[in-house]
Amino acid sequence: MAITVMVVDDQEMVRAGFGALLDAQPDIQVVGQAGDGAQAVELAAELKPDVILMDVRMPVLDGLAATQRILAGSTPGEPPRVVMLTTFDLDDYVYAALRAGASGFLLKHSTPDELAAAVRVVAAGDALLAPSVTRRLVEDFARAQPVVQVTPDRLTPRETDVLRLVARGLSNRQIAEELVLAEQTIKSHVSNVLTKLDLRDRAQAVVYAYESGVVVPGPRH
Repeated sequence: MAITVMVVDDQEMVRAGFGALLDAQPDIQVVGQAGDGAQAVELAAELKPDVILMDVRMPVLDGLAATQRILAGSTPGEPPRVVMLTTFDLDDYVYAALRAGASGFLLKHSTPDELAAAVRVVAAGDALLAPSVTRRLVEDFARAQPVVQVTPDRLTPRETDVLRLVARGLSNRQIAEELVLAEQTIKSHVSNVLTKLDLRDRAQAVVYAYESGVVVPGPRH
């Protein structure tokens, strides 16, 4: 079945352009568009899309507040995946949006292939942590948070190792190579981590890892 997508942006040309690009993909269907966050909240409840591309800065209700409302009002176990669209690679909203439950970020000047790939990545349950945005930004914001290092007692030592590597942006395949384990085993460990810590996806796992002190931000380079 096609991945259903909703595009939310206050610029009509951006909405139309992204919509046309995604509709041209055989496995993606754009089911709705909204021009502000308030419209997005209403449409998301009605259409229940798999993925929402959400502009950060909008009138009436911004993307962060809209994301919080949409995810809070979604059916348990079936939340849409929200990808925040931003023009700037160091947008102050990024860390707060990750905490609100966004599954990742995409710069608006991304290529059509990157746009389609982003939808597929988050629809599959992975986090979209663009190297130019997320890791540096999460570390910057996490560095400013009061952190008490705590090893989650709900996790096994191996699951804690996997969480650390997820937080460093490694894919399941890369984690498998790092720990010399089967990729399917890593997938199972990641699923256990998310379940035990009551986290929605890998993006929230990254935030949790930094805020709990499981991963400590390194020095600036």
